[in-house]
Amino acid sequence: MPGTVYLIPSLLDEEGIDALPLYIQDAVKECQVFFAENERTTRRYFKQLWKARLPGQDIIIDDYEWHTIGEETNAVFRQRLKEGKTIGVVSEAGCPGVADPGQALVAIAQNMNAEVKPLVGPSSILLALMASGMNGQQFRFVGYLPIDNQQRIKAIKELEAESARRKCTQLFIETPYRNNQLLETLLKNCQNHTKICIAAGLTGKTEWIKTKTVSDWKKETVDIHKKPVLFLLYSE
Repeated sequence: MPGTVYLIPSLLDEEGIDALPLYIQDAVKECQVFFAENERTTRRYFKQLWKARLPGQDIIIDDYEWHTIGEETNAVFRQRLKEGKTIGVVSEAGCPGVADPGQALVAIAQNMNAEVKPLVGPSSILLALMASGMNGQQFRFVGYLPIDNQQRIKAIKELEAESARRKCTQLFIETPYRNNQLLETLLKNCQNHTKICIAAGLTGKTEWIKTKTVSDWKKETVDIHKKPVLFLLYSE
């Protein structure tokens, strides 16, 4: 029988430890091998989890076998499943397999008929959608928009038109140091009645989620430079 794969969610914000359910630690203890998007930050995350939840107890990080998620480790993943190992897949932020390279490992596990156990944890996509007041029955996450200004404007207009046509909430992200520029481009190129939600610092102490029309955002002074932000757009 192939091994078991736990999909282990991680922090969206270093101060968001309370957003993680207690049973994550039990799953971590069961694992023998970890495939992490970033081994260094995952090690730090586990140590933080133990310090917050089990003061005085330490996780022995080096007792586990570690691999970084990537095509070059797919063969190792297959081999460890064949050996019957219990494997943990850990995203850099949020839930593995959702806008995340861990999806490729999950696909391998499914093809091998392994048991896959997704664990509850914070997802920026779902948290922002829940708090936005936008359509949660029809939505689409499109990742990053083009960097080129003209291509970006074209993409925004297409997303706005699709949102109005399909009553679909559009979700996207940007590199934190370009957040302000993206918001400026949105406000210059979207219809005044279109709604924009800015979800910043999710699960952290500075969490901030607001939905306003483009015309109302134009009256605001907003600085989201270098903050983790998810943008949502909805046009009727």
